[in-house]
Amino acid sequence: MSSYFLLFKPYGYLSQFTRESPEHKTLGDLFPFPKDVYPVGRLDLDSEGLLLLTDDKKLNKRVLDPSSPHERTYWVQVEGIPDTGALEAWQKGIMIRVNGKNYQTLPAKARLLTEPPPLPERDPPVRFRKHIPTSWLELTLVEGKNRQVRRMCAKAGFPVLRLVRCRIGKLEITGMEPGEVRKLEQFP
Repeated sequence: MSSYFLLFKPYGYLSQFTRESPEHKTLGDLFPFPKDVYPVGRLDLDSEGLLLLTDDKKLNKRVLDPSSPHERTYWVQVEGIPDTGALEAWQKGIMIRVNGKNYQTLPAKARLLTEPPPLPERDPPVRFRKHIPTSWLELTLVEGKNRQVRRMCAKAGFPVLRLVRCRIGKLEITGMEPGEVRKLEQFP
């Protein structure tokens, strides 16, 4: 029987169990996961949010296979306030660089949030600059290139201050705190 865990990965943790240097914090520092459980996908050190961990190799392969797209939704705090042109660029697909090559992203759902999402404060706090406004976006992608959301936002002129994956398919972080782990009896 396979094991499934949802984790709200905090800022500053690697999405792996092996340290790359002594000061790095890893998923094993958050919870005593079983030996053969690994994250399905990744979030970079500076990103937060939902990670699915499992020992179900078939699910891992299916979720990571580009030929079987699934939605991933992110709450993104950016410098500035994106206009309709930026939102339309993300919705149509935008040219970014991936592994030194140009890459046209698939169309994404993009909307400006009128209120900050229901998240706890980040530790450490996001930098504050008195004369530069910030805003929150909700971006939903069906692909997951390395640092794709950050690259998409930067390409449109809106550097990312905070990035939180809030949903993978039907799974959400709603009501979870950073570092919290929930065991699922089965994969929905």
